[in-house]
Amino acid sequence: MKFGPEAYSLEFFRERGYLRKRCRVCGEHFWTVDPERETCGDSPCEPYRFVGKALARRKMSLREVREAFLRFFEKRGHRVISPYPVVARWRSDMFLTDASIVDFQPFVTSGIAPPPANPLVISQPCIRLVDIDKVGLTFGRHLTIFEMGGAHAFNYPEKEVYWKDETVKYYHEFAQEIFGIPEGELVYKEGVWSGGGNAGPCFESISYGMELATLVFMQYKTLNGELIELPIRTVDTGYGIERFTWFSQGTPSCFDAIYGELYPKVAKIIEIPKPDEKLLLKYSPYTALVVPGKGVTVAEARRRVAEASGIPLEVIINEVEPLERIYAALDFTKSISFIISEGVVPSNVRVGYLARLLIRKTYRLLRSMGHEDKLLDLIDLQLDHWSSDFPHLREMREEVLDIVETEIKKFEETIQKGSDYVEKELSSMKKGEVRIPVEFLIRVYDERGITPDIVEPIASKLDMEIEVPENFYELVASRHLRAETGPVEDGEKKILEEVFREVPATEKAYYEQPFVSKFRAKVLKTYGNYLVLDRTHFYPEGGGAVADRGVIKNSKGSSKVVNVQMLAGGVIVHKLEGELPEVGEVVEAEIDFERRLSLMRHHTATHIILGAARKVLGRHAWQAGASKEPEIARLDISHHRRLTYEEIKQIEDEANRIVAARIPVKITLMSRNEAEARYGFQLYQGGEVPSAEIRVVEIPGWDAEACAGLHVENTEDVGIIKIIKTERIQDGVERLIFAAGPAVLPYLQEDWRLVRRIAEIIGTPVEAVERKVEEILDEVKELRREVKSLLSSAAKLRAVELSQKPTITAGGIEFYVSRENEDDREYVLKISDHLLSRPVAACFIAAYGRERVSLVATANSEALKKGVHAGKLISMIAQRLGGRGGGRDRFGEGGLGKPISEDEFIKESLNIIRELFK
Repeated sequence: MKFGPEAYSLEFFRERGYLRKRCRVCGEHFWTVDPERETCGDSPCEPYRFVGKALARRKMSLREVREAFLRFFEKRGHRVISPYPVVARWRSDMFLTDASIVDFQPFVTSGIAPPPANPLVISQPCIRLVDIDKVGLTFGRHLTIFEMGGAHAFNYPEKEVYWKDETVKYYHEFAQEIFGIPEGELVYKEGVWSGGGNAGPCFESISYGMELATLVFMQYKTLNGELIELPIRTVDTGYGIERFTWFSQGTPSCFDAIYGELYPKVAKIIEIPKPDEKLLLKYSPYTALVVPGKGVTVAEARRRVAEASGIPLEVIINEVEPLERIYAALDFTKSISFIISEGVVPSNVRVGYLARLLIRKTYRLLRSMGHEDKLLDLIDLQLDHWSSDFPHLREMREEVLDIVETEIKKFEETIQKGSDYVEKELSSMKKGEVRIPVEFLIRVYDERGITPDIVEPIASKLDMEIEVPENFYELVASRHLRAETGPVEDGEKKILEEVFREVPATEKAYYEQPFVSKFRAKVLKTYGNYLVLDRTHFYPEGGGAVADRGVIKNSKGSSKVVNVQMLAGGVIVHKLEGELPEVGEVVEAEIDFERRLSLMRHHTATHIILGAARKVLGRHAWQAGASKEPEIARLDISHHRRLTYEEIKQIEDEANRIVAARIPVKITLMSRNEAEARYGFQLYQGGEVPSAEIRVVEIPGWDAEACAGLHVENTEDVGIIKIIKTERIQDGVERLIFAAGPAVLPYLQEDWRLVRRIAEIIGTPVEAVERKVEEILDEVKELRREVKSLLSSAAKLRAVELSQKPTITAGGIEFYVSRENEDDREYVLKISDHLLSRPVAACFIAAYGRERVSLVATANSEALKKGVHAGKLISMIAQRLGGRGGGRDRFGEGGLGKPISEDEFIKESLNIIRELFK
């Protein structure tokens, strides 16, 4: 993608005497007033020239730079807009807000909805993980979290706000008035920007070796590699708030400028290396060279910096590298604080995956420094420090720390379990001749959360080659930054949309009169067993709710409505069983209203339960999915641990309290901007709403969501709410299955039937069932202890019996092969313990169980010295018998999943032993 010179030629440049030149280093074009300038000025085309110098009018903190930026544009007619969340819940195509323009894509930039102001200015916290492995190395050129100062203007065909010349003029004035940058140091490098489906030419604004802002002129939509001109031309500027702060202070690193006032508190948690400042000032100007990738390793990049700066490489490694790790830890913990504070629960999917990646990378980073136990302390410090600017951090403190602590425990368990899994997987590859592929490292991270540093020592132990990409976390993050493409639309629906393409949108009468069950309507078109009416009270499937059902009566008889779907363009199709009426005929329709009412109860109950979950569990409990059917409903919520009985009871109690409170359910259609301003972004519990107007369903004081579903008029109409059960459908997501109103009755009746049946079986009154069951369980526990003692004695006797004579002796090893009928693993292992305790090379192989046979093989140290590998042995036996198995050198297990005779098991086991130990 490239734009011609005309896209960058401005009247402003001509007036100021700017010249268009080509950089002798990178080859890109730039604009400057200095006829002698030969480079674009961006690092690494030239080193930073502001480090260690007082070039700005005065030193400014991050807060002061943010305030100066907002006030500058406010004075020039821009309305100041509050920052959006860093989790882009208003969008379905991406998870994190990585630029200020993301706040307004695609709805404002495409013309679907108006902007909240025009022009506007915002200082937007952004999170970008595409450069996560470079953080620290470049001293602040790369960050995962930063504030982007966005001054935006949206130019419509009928209303021009301002465009290129004014945009550059504003930046010019800002740089000179606020920071005192002379015009000779204001260089504008030509570039191309694309993101979020939009693109346009841009200027990178560079001074003293650093890009301080990007001025984008968004005027195209990108579709299949083509540029389609947009009716709305958007000014999209990104001022680097942290970079301007760094420039104003001239500190060795950007981290010194951002976190300098935090250093004393950080030093009380972890030791901060203190290299000589002169060394850092000498090193810093060349840090843009420390960028791995494109065939350049970190080691090679460091050598380049050493050569350019004149600092010995060993000094850089010993003095600078430890400080880079501190920088990265500060950046990562700030990112974690912001993401988790917006209700993200670490998981293996969507934004939860990115949160987990950040936490685990930070944990391993701190572990390399010997400070993994300080992760929570650093996050707590970040929450406290930034909460004066972002109050929600303080409000969410307890939840953030609890969620991160739970994630740390999960990761520690993963580390313990992961080693065995990795060794087993690597052992299945051809030992000594295989170079472990990067895809394997990514797969075990994605599936098991096992980081490369866990894999490396295991690979070394197995004499396998491994090379971990230095940008490993960037690779895995890049695969999860955007939502996966949705499932391909079914062929039938695509055909229907084509067939009914010319039909006008259906009047949605179910919104105005949700309690009407009978109506008359005109048939506009039919196709197969589908028809479209001019208006309908049948609610189509959508928002997790199934469609209405009922009947349509016409001149040919009566037909069942078995499905209702919404097509593109607002056309609603009804699927019928029976004769279809003629086009133009006026038909009589009747909805199955009891079924409709049950769906309405369940839909409102979903909103009530979500509010209850957020009150009981915390604001991190976001909706992760929902389904409403007449008989039962479910709500999936994000939560970092299994729900306890007490929590379930509290959620149920709170939900029923809201039902009993008789709160009217308010449904209001309002503009997108008004809805977001009034209710915040918790509106989007159900996901993206691609429209200028939002239908808000509100239970005042309890819950407000953008929702297209049908609801009862008052919470009391829901009736009793009963949570039937809960499930852990995936890590980080709990499912609540519930019923409301009359739909609860069958579940209560079934529970009562079961209690009475149990009372009958154990021969006790219903009111004494609990006590009686506890007595029975105590008796069972005692019997199990007795059986265990008997089995232990039996195992010892069995071992003595087997030890009389090995089944076979091969390769100097005594092999004992046995088919045990007792289906008890502990019994078999006790036999093994007795057999292998003698000072001879011995191996025990057993099959146990009747229907589904399990296998086990064990070997003592003497047998290992003679070449026995129990895991491989049991794998071969299991495969020969149609099963699977494996394990480590001392211990292997497997299974057949079918019965096997003693003779067959011993025969095949002996055959394999003879093959291996001839």
